[in-house]
Amino acid sequence: MHGKLIIFSAPSGAGKTTIVRHLLDRDLNLEFSISATSRGMRHTETNGKDYYFLTPEEFRNKIDNNEFLEWEEVYQGTYYGTLKSEVERIRSAGKNVIFDVDVVGGCNIKKYYGNEALAVFVQPPSVEELRNRLVSRSTDALDVIEKRVAKAEYELTFSSQFDRIIVNEDLAKAFEEAEKCIREFIAVK
Repeated sequence: MHGKLIIFSAPSGAGKTTIVRHLLDRDLNLEFSISATSRGMRHTETNGKDYYFLTPEEFRNKIDNNEFLEWEEVYQGTYYGTLKSEVERIRSAGKNVIFDVDVVGGCNIKKYYGNEALAVFVQPPSVEELRNRLVSRSTDALDVIEKRVAKAEYELTFSSQFDRIIVNEDLAKAFEEAEKCIREFIAVK
């Protein structure tokens, strides 16, 4: 039996990664779909665990070979994508695939899989709160943060294309809501 797909998308800093990590520790038969990227590795990241880190040339070659389920040039020269082989490896093992992807990627995966996928949009309580979270993370320079905030304002307009919206104002409540909607989704035959 093939596993189902659970997509978590959000503007950068809304909390989707924190929610996904929490869900992976629950009894939901989930396995994380590791995305590929051409951006540099942060000091806290591991290749093959956080992302598959590729050079821009390697990434473009995989695009040309139709190896991605979805991909996007998120910032000039910086690609993110989901390898088809990663998704099929997890599904064929009977596990449910959980994605932590950007908003456009989430929409594309949902279009591809339709009702086999649950698309969840994690929304920050406000754009100002999102900016504060990005600053407190201390992983990006201020000019990068401002680019992310501008992109987030655009990405928020996509929320209506998702099956569920979780406003992450209170993390414990967001965890609870996310777990409840996934349990309901995977219980449907």
